[in-house]
Formats: sequence, C-alpha cells, structure tokens
Amino acid sequence: MDRYCVFGNPIAHSKSPEIHAAYAAQTGQDMQYERRLAPVDGFAEAVRAFIAEGGKGANVTVPFKLEAARLAQALTIRARAAGAVNTLVFSDDGIIGDNTDGAGLVADIVNNAAVPISGKRVLLLGAGGAVRGVVLPILEHRPARLVIANRTVAKAEELVEQFAALGGEGVVSACSFADIDGQYDIVINGTAASLSAEVPPVSPSIFAPGCLALDMMYGASPTVFLQFAARHGAQLRDGLGMLVEQAAEAFQLWRGVQPATADVLKQLRDQL
Repeated sequence: MDRYCVFGNPIAHSKSPEIHAAYAAQTGQDMQYERRLAPVDGFAEAVRAFIAEGGKGANVTVPFKLEAARLAQALTIRARAAGAVNTLVFSDDGIIGDNTDGAGLVADIVNNAAVPISGKRVLLLGAGGAVRGVVLPILEHRPARLVIANRTVAKAEELVEQFAALGGEGVVSACSFADIDGQYDIVINGTAASLSAEVPPVSPSIFAPGCLALDMMYGASPTVFLQFAARHGAQLRDGLGMLVEQAAEAFQLWRGVQPATADVLKQLRDQL
C-alpha cells in the first residue's frame, strides 16, 4: 500500500487524513495517509525517514513550508513563485516541491462559488506566505486588476515587483490598507487577523455590489472579517473549500486521478 502523510507541528488538528481517505475511497486508490509530527528543528530528517520507510509523497503545513522549499531538489514554477512548498513528491529524480494552495483557492472561487476571476477587480489583503502562494494562480485567470494591500507597503511592493515579471505587469499593484481605492469584485483576506478576531483596517467601501468576500481561515461560524463583509452586502466564503481543493490538487499530482470535491467539502462542513 502506498504511503503518504502530512508534516506539521502541531499536527493533531489536521483534516488532511480524512480528506485523502475520502478521495482514495472515491477513486479506488490503494493508499494510506497519516499525520506526522516533525520536530521544529528536525523536519528534513523526518522527511528522509519517511522516504526510507517507503513514503511516496507528503503534504507540508505550518511551520515547515519554507524549509520544504529548501529541501526539495526541484521546484515547480508555482512553488518557486510562492517561495513555499505544501506538497512533496518523492520520485526517482529526488524530492520535487510544489505549492497547491493557490490552485486550491482559485478552484474554490471559480468552481465551487461559481465566480469567474477573469476580468474582475481582485483585492488581496496581506503580503505574507499565504498571499504569496495565490498570486500566480490568480494572475493566470487574467483579472482586470489585482491589488495587494498590506500594513507594511514595502512587503506588498516586493510581491508586485516579483509577479510583474510573471504576467502581472500593468495588472498587479500595491498599497497600504488606508490607501485602497475603488471597489472590488473579489476581496480575499490573507492576513492572520482572524486568528485574533480582528478585521484588517479597511474601509467598507471596498466591497462592490454582489462582491465575493473570502477569508482563508475557516471555522464553525463566520470569521469577524466575513461578518464585517456581510454587513456591507458581500457574499461569503471561508477557507474550507480552499483546503479541500488544494488537497485534491495534491492527490492528482501523486495518483494521476482528479477526485470530485463537492461531497467531501459538504462532509467537512457538516462536521464543523
């Protein structure tokens, strides 16, 4: 039986084993997927030990995504652009690093929420690792405009500089939270503000009529950012769909089969 796992610290909360077990059952794949707690200073050793045990691939979560990028012997274009890796493929050619987070977010918006990105005005709040991973997949859908807003403008400007060369020239721009201008069709909160029940300091005027507001965090009830967006007429989406879709992308990389996500997403939603 082929073996896969997710590495993290902490890791007990991870829903990845349930998601991949559902995908394996649905597609008839003979595989096993487990949680692995890696020591904070022993990630590379933990990966090599898993490979030695016959592991075929792994997901990577906090706090190891940057280290996974350094460990990989080859990176996909989207992993290189993200500067972080959440999916490892163990091949005869060594360890290949990929990043499926952005593809997962885009699939959730376009397929599950049925909101096209093409031609839309998109606002990304934050400029950390979570945002870095989604910029290229969003640009591939050709938005009319992509604005990255951050408390520290220099960090957002760094991203603009990087992604201008990857198809974002004239489309992607940066500003501070206070300087966001105009209205947006899709507003994505990629900051960690929801962890401390805070809302990024943005004006309610950013939400265009019928706007989609998405928070990368998820929980049993809407985050404070989504509650804020709802009061100003936005339709809401949390990060659970992104989680399920990025797992489907990783599953396809490993097994060569694209699983259906709708039932798995509903199952997880019902369990929250």
